[in-house]
Amino acid sequence: MVNNKDDQHLSSKRMVFNGKGQVTVNPDIAIIRLGIQTNGESVTAAQTENAKISQQILDSLKKLGNIEIKTYQYQIDNLFDYQNGTRIDRGYSVRNVYEIRTGNIGQVGLIIDTSVYNGANLVENVSFDVAAPEKYYQQALTLAVTNAYNKAKTVSSGLRIMFDPVPVLITENSTQPVPYSPMFAAREGGFTTPIESGTKQIEAAVTVEFTY
Repeated sequence: MVNNKDDQHLSSKRMVFNGKGQVTVNPDIAIIRLGIQTNGESVTAAQTENAKISQQILDSLKKLGNIEIKTYQYQIDNLFDYQNGTRIDRGYSVRNVYEIRTGNIGQVGLIIDTSVYNGANLVENVSFDVAAPEKYYQQALTLAVTNAYNKAKTVSSGLRIMFDPVPVLITENSTQPVPYSPMFAAREGGFTTPIESGTKQIEAAVTVEFTY
């Protein structure tokens, strides 16, 4: 009986290894979410005050330059509580949150301080990201495949199997990077709020099946 190529392929031996790769990069984008919440006896009163302060914040931020601003959330809520089972209306709350992006990481503290000085009373989140994560992810992916290959070589050497691992199936197991959000605290006085961007780890994971 003569084996054809398909029979030879099915009879080949396989090894499966997981590989991981990581690239450390410095973030080059900052995303800040902040805004103003106002309360009033009527919707109009709360909206009017909110609009006035919001415009003041926007005008001050635009003077800083090199930032992108968009509305992230605008919400109106009826305020109330209960006394002896009876609902008591307490007026209205208007919440206006902006998302601010800047490529100048060193400007983050100044953006927060300028906003708070001009009336912002909400600072919801500060996160850092990379403008072109795909480039670094491809590097991490290459490292992950290399890591799996090196494992295959190590095991084959330990088992005294002389072979050059040939990958026949590569499965990508990675998840998308999540923007890094550091903790921070605002300071009063003439100091700029200290914000540290740190570094960002972009990781890749694969499962590689080798034949020998």
